[in-house]
Amino acid sequence: MNYGSIDIALLVQIAHLAGDAIMEIYNTEFSVEPKDDESPLTLADKRANDVIQSKLFEHYPDIPYLSEEGKSIAYDVRKSWTKFWLIDPLDGTKEFVKKNGEFTVNISLIEDGQPVLGIVFAPALKKTYVGVNGFGAFRFENNTFIPIGQNNIHHSQKSELTIVASRSHLSDETKDYIDIVSKDKQIEFVSSGSSLKFCLVAEGAADIYPRLAPTMEWDTAAAQAVAENAGRKVINLNTGMSLTYNKPNLLNPYFVVE
Repeated sequence: MNYGSIDIALLVQIAHLAGDAIMEIYNTEFSVEPKDDESPLTLADKRANDVIQSKLFEHYPDIPYLSEEGKSIAYDVRKSWTKFWLIDPLDGTKEFVKKNGEFTVNISLIEDGQPVLGIVFAPALKKTYVGVNGFGAFRFENNTFIPIGQNNIHHSQKSELTIVASRSHLSDETKDYIDIVSKDKQIEFVSSGSSLKFCLVAEGAADIYPRLAPTMEWDTAAAQAVAENAGRKVINLNTGMSLTYNKPNLLNPYFVVE
C-alpha cells in the first residue's frame, strides 16, 4: 500500500523499530526521577525519536520533520511547510512509568494542515493501527492490513454509549459534555492510555472520546488519521470542524472523537 511515494509498510516497520528501542528500556527495572534528563523515560523517548528521524530522512529526505523532541522549531520556519512528518516517538508518559503497556509510537504525515496518514503502534501490546486517506483504516497483523471501522454506527443512533474517559477523573467541562450527548442513554466508561483512546473509537470498541483538557499536535495527528479513515470525526469543539495542524501555537483546542 502506497500513499503517493510513501510506502505504508515501510512506515509500519519504522514504527516497530522505534518500539523495539523503547522496549529495550521498558523491560528493565527502572525508576524515574523528576527533572532527570537521563531518566529511562527520557532515554526511551530520545532513542525512539532518533530511530524514526534517521529512517525517515534516509527514505524521504525532502520531507521536513517535527516532533515533541524538536518542538522549538519556529513558526516562521515551518509556516511554509505544505507537507511534513509530525511525530510523537513515545506517547503516554504515565503509562510507560506505570508499566501498563498503553503507550504508543505515533507517526503521521501532514498535508495542508490535515493528517493524511498515521501509524499508531503500541509496542508492549503488539498492536498496530494504520489510517491512510483514500484507503481506509486498518489493524496491521501478521503482515496483513485488516480493515476496521466499516460498520461503525454514530452514537446518536444508539441507546447505550461507551465513552472513553475515567469515571473518577472527569473535569466539570467533560461531565457537562457527557450529560449533553448521553441524555436518556445508558453509559459505560472505558479507559485507555495515549493515542489508543482514538483507536478504541476507530474500531468501534467505544462511541465517544471527549478530550476537554490540553493536548499537543503530535499527541493526536496519527490517531486522527486512523479515526477519520475509519469513518469517525475528530471535532474541534470551538469551531465544529476537524482539528488542524501546523498552527502558530501547537496546542490543540478541546475536541471530541465520535
